[in-house]
Amino acid sequence: VLLVESGGGLVQPGGSLRLSCAASGFTFSNYGMGWFRQAPGKEREFVAAITWSGTGTYLAESLKGRLIISRDNAKNTVYLEMNSLKPEDTALYYCAKGEAAYRRYMSRSKKDYDYWGQGTQVTVSS
Repeated sequence: VLLVESGGGLVQPGGSLRLSCAASGFTFSNYGMGWFRQAPGKEREFVAAITWSGTGTYLAESLKGRLIISRDNAKNTVYLEMNSLKPEDTALYYCAKGEAAYRRYMSRSKKDYDYWGQGTQVTVSS
């Protein structure tokens, strides 16, 4: 299993970014995917998740209204679109593979994801 994130970078407050996570080594369309983030000195926290079919999406309450998670099963890729970015969104963003196939609901807990990417850095600063 390999998960490779991309799309991070330096953005000004109020700006937008679209993160991508390219997956390989497993049947991508069978598994839900999640995004987490970790800021320096803080725990890794849940950001968003999407079911295997893409019909169910889950967003961190504090981030609702600013995020869109989506997936393209034909491209084995999951996306995270972030808008109205704030300095407190600065973190290393990771994508992760859900542990069980065909789950109807996605967990917000790190323990329910079994493979992780290396992360892509998002820095929000003027």
